[in-house]
Amino acid sequence: MTSIVALVGRPNVGKSTLFNRLTGRRDALVADVPGLTRDRRYGAALIAERRCTLIDTGGLFGEDEPIARLTAQQVDVAIAEADLALLVVDARAGRLAGDDEIAAKLRRAGVRTIVVANKIDGAREDEALGEFHALGFATVAAVSAAHGRGIAQLGRAIVAALPAPEAPSESMVGDARIRLAVVGRPNVGKSTLVNRWLGEERVVVFDEPGTTRDAIEIAFDHRFGKFVLIDTAGIRRKGRVEAVVEKFSVVKSLAALESAHVAVLLIDAREGLVEQDLHVLDYAIEAGVGLVVAVNGCRCASCRRCTARVLPICSRKRRGSTRRRRAKCRPTSSRRSSSAASKVMHRRPCAAGASSCVTRTRSRTDLRRS
Repeated sequence: MTSIVALVGRPNVGKSTLFNRLTGRRDALVADVPGLTRDRRYGAALIAERRCTLIDTGGLFGEDEPIARLTAQQVDVAIAEADLALLVVDARAGRLAGDDEIAAKLRRAGVRTIVVANKIDGAREDEALGEFHALGFATVAAVSAAHGRGIAQLGRAIVAALPAPEAPSESMVGDARIRLAVVGRPNVGKSTLVNRWLGEERVVVFDEPGTTRDAIEIAFDHRFGKFVLIDTAGIRRKGRVEAVVEKFSVVKSLAALESAHVAVLLIDAREGLVEQDLHVLDYAIEAGVGLVVAVNGCRCASCRRCTARVLPICSRKRRGSTRRRRAKCRPTSSRRSSSAASKVMHRRPCAAGASSCVTRTRSRTDLRRS
């Protein structure tokens, strides 16, 4: 089992930028907006020839607002899981009261801590390091996550502070997982569905559109197999996307859809099938993923009405997408391949009082067998 390193700190100090730098990827959403990250994001990193797991967390900025309390709960879980915490601070802003509060939280948790003074460009390194030594931790590293300055020295400090590595478990070797993305419009219950599957409050759920801002990947073991659940931000029409953060969120959601094996399109039964649901459906079909249509918050009567509308639409879009792909691949031949299974939509009967109903794609061959 690899060691776990959690990145904590105030908002907009560069935690996600440092996370991307250490993992060597651009998984975490980065923008000059305080409070952008809310959920825990895990990533594998190779630091000074040592493999470990990093956790990117949301910024701690008090708990006066409900969303701030939910973010703080996510940070507490990350601290409890971590073997080492990186307290990221802003060298340009200097030591603030929020840094002292987070340092006190880490001391109470009893976790090993390294102070990382980020954004060292343009600041006097000696003064910054002396100021942050007053937080009471032995190691203070000066870095610029955006430009890579001081990352090698930080890597050596991290390896020195981590416990001895353990041998990898057999279950981690050759672990192939099905990537399952939950997509849909904002505020239709995607994060709630992910939490229900996991049996815990893994991602932040709040009754406000746009709560989820990044695509969060979570490993999930089920009796039917091993999965990677991907909770995505809600996808709105391009004309309604104005904020820069939301534009980045939509890009991340579409990228998650492209990387998935199966997509669950979640529809709100209270509002029924709307035009934007069909746009998201188009994205899923063009991505070529397996498609499951789930109707959330419904009873049997409303579910039948909703699925009665969505099933023929899905069938037409599937057939149209198949014809377009076939025309691109074999423009000189109009003969239909006998091995290609024509996809149709099949609706499972819904038990009385069910809170949600699911439809899925099945081939005609599968339907004949059933």
